[in-house]
Amino acid sequence: MMKMTKQTRRDLITYGIVIVFYIVMQLLDLAGILSFHVKGLLVPLCYYAIAAVALNLVVGILGDLSLGHAGFMCIGAFSSSLFSVTLKDSGFPAGLRFFLALLIGTFFAALFGFLIGIPVLRLNGDYLAIVTLAFGEIIKNILAAVYFGYDEEGLHIAFKSFPLQGEGKMLINGAMGIQGTPTDSTFTIAVVILLLALFIVQNIVRSRTGRAIMSIRDNRIAAEAVGIQITKYKMTAFTISAAIAGTAGVLFSHNTTTLTATSTYFGYNVSILILVYVVLGGIGNIRGSVIATAILYILPEMLRGLSNYRMLIYAIVLIIIMLINWAPAAITFREKYGISAYLARRKENRTPVSDMGSGKGGS
Repeated sequence: MMKMTKQTRRDLITYGIVIVFYIVMQLLDLAGILSFHVKGLLVPLCYYAIAAVALNLVVGILGDLSLGHAGFMCIGAFSSSLFSVTLKDSGFPAGLRFFLALLIGTFFAALFGFLIGIPVLRLNGDYLAIVTLAFGEIIKNILAAVYFGYDEEGLHIAFKSFPLQGEGKMLINGAMGIQGTPTDSTFTIAVVILLLALFIVQNIVRSRTGRAIMSIRDNRIAAEAVGIQITKYKMTAFTISAAIAGTAGVLFSHNTTTLTATSTYFGYNVSILILVYVVLGGIGNIRGSVIATAILYILPEMLRGLSNYRMLIYAIVLIIIMLINWAPAAITFREKYGISAYLARRKENRTPVSDMGSGKGGS
């Protein structure tokens, strides 16, 4: 019987944590314990976790700092919502419509990730962060200003409002965005997509491509010297990350009936918030991104009753998590007394039965 590798065990534990969380929430819902407000947080929690997993592929595995993932979410949200609104009253099956919208949102986010990556990924460090941040703001502002609709004369697109002839429909109405998106996102669908995102990212990390990407992160010059194509692997990581962020945007757009390209939903603060989830969960730690998102997204909502002290408590929790993850003393303590260290000591002290009495006989 083949032994399970350490990395496979870690991956299965990550999937198990998500599945257990889903089962617990479903049981609490069936028991009538979950409030309507808490149930409304479950889908947003999942798409922010998906966005954090996507960003960790760039920040943690590739080693580049990107602040434009809210822009990729925006592209995925608007492209998928536009498709769903167009087919909403056509009698198209809702399940198939949402599946196609998911593919469309993912595709367009990946496409823009590829196109933006061609000039952007030649930069590094702060320059890359600034350019990706600017990209996210440009996308948001363009979608907030565009008017797109159709009538008897065909399709129309402009940056100012225009009248429609006959029985027409305005699909994107400037700052008012897209109205009437079907709310197809459910907690079950969101968890399935989160598990799929985890599966994709964790398998990339373990693959030859992932090892090449991590070698670029560790030492770009040495990676290039041994023949690794830097641009190719950086583009691969960036495009896949953008596609997964676009999937999060699809879940977002189909969780609300009115989609607007505002700073509240797709501004640079959202990109920074996702980066906070990645950093506090551990850069390069995919499971940590999911756990940090769950804690830090739900915590402010749970503390909403403490209006005067809510953000103070939230800030203290951020500091504590940062110290636990990154303080040298905390890292040393985990290495000595953590669960992994405890299991390693038990393994060293355990004497296999098959080895008892074995050994070469003496004279």
